[in-house]
Amino acid sequence: MTRIATAPNDRGTTSGNAVEVHGIVKHYGSTKALDGVDLTVEEGTVLALLGPNGAGKTTLVRVLSTLIKPDAGTAFVGGYDVLRQPKQLRRTIGLTGQYASVDELLSGYENLYLIGRLLDLPRREAKARAAELLERFSLTEAAKRPAKTYSGGMRRRLDLAASMIGRPRVLYLDEPTTGLDPRTRNEVWDEVQRMVAEGSTVLLTTQYMEEAEQLANEVTVIDRGKVIANGAVSELKARVGGQTLQVRPAHPAELPEMARCLRENGVLNATVSHDDGLLAVPITGEEHLTAVISVLGTRGFAIAGIDTKVPSLDEVFLAITGKPTADAATAPAPSLAKEPVA
Repeated sequence: MTRIATAPNDRGTTSGNAVEVHGIVKHYGSTKALDGVDLTVEEGTVLALLGPNGAGKTTLVRVLSTLIKPDAGTAFVGGYDVLRQPKQLRRTIGLTGQYASVDELLSGYENLYLIGRLLDLPRREAKARAAELLERFSLTEAAKRPAKTYSGGMRRRLDLAASMIGRPRVLYLDEPTTGLDPRTRNEVWDEVQRMVAEGSTVLLTTQYMEEAEQLANEVTVIDRGKVIANGAVSELKARVGGQTLQVRPAHPAELPEMARCLRENGVLNATVSHDDGLLAVPITGEEHLTAVISVLGTRGFAIAGIDTKVPSLDEVFLAITGKPTADAATAPAPSLAKEPVA
C-alpha cells in the first residue's frame, strides 16, 4: 500500500520509495489542474493513476518528468528533486506520452540506437538493446525502414521501445496502449512486467480498467486535481461492496418467493432481476454465503446455478468518482471484430 515518507535519505526521499509527491499544485489561469496531490510509489512496483478526462493525470506526469514546473509542493523521483535536480532526474526516467514521438527520417533501429547512445550506453550494448526491443515489439522486419513509413500502431510501439531502451529506474506510461490491437497490448504488458521484475518502477495512466488490473500493484484515483482514493485493486473493490451472490432458480417464477424467504430470515438486501432471472444478494463473508444457501435449500427451492461476482474496476471507479471511466463513456476498448491498428 502507499506509504507516507518518514526518514529521508541523502537525496531527500525515503528509502524504498521511487516517487514521492507532496502537496503538488499546478494552475492554468484560474483552473487548478493539480490541487495538493500527495502520493508515493514504492520501488519495483506499478502504480496505476486513474481518473476522468481532465482530472490532472497527464499534468502530474509532466511535472514528474520536469516538462512543466509546479506552482507549489515538492516531488522527488529516483531520489532527485524535480525542481532542483532536473538534469539528474531525467537520466533516471523513461517517458511515453499520449502520442508517439519518434524521428520520422530515421529508421526504427536508428531511433533506438540513437537514444541508447544519448543515454551513454556503449555501442555494443545500444545495438543489442535496440535489436532486442525491436523483436519484442514485433518491429524487426521494419527495423531498417524510415519511421515515416510506419503505421500509427507501429510508431506507438517504437515510441514505447524508445522509452524502455535505457532500462530506466522509473518509467512513466501515459495511456501507453491506446489504439493498439489486443496482441500488441499484451506485448506491452509483458515488457512492462519484465522491466518491473528487473527492478524498474512504473507510473501508469490508463483508460482501460483491464490494464490497471493486469499490471498495477496499487491504484490511485484522482479527480479535479485531488487524490480521492488509493489502495490495491482488491482493497478498492472491497471498499465499494465486496462480493455479490447470484442465484439462478430452476423456476424463475419463484424469484419473489425466494427474496421473501430471505427477508423473513434476516437477509434484507436481496434483489430480484426478472430480466436476468437472478436473485442477487450482497455477501459479507463465507459464513454469510453459506447461511443464504442453507436458507434457500431448507425451504426446498430448486436452484439451477450459483455464482459470485466481485465489482469490476469500472464499477469501483464509478462508485468513487460518480463518473464512468473514459473508455466506458466514450472510448470502448478495441475489439477483435474491428480492424486493428498495425
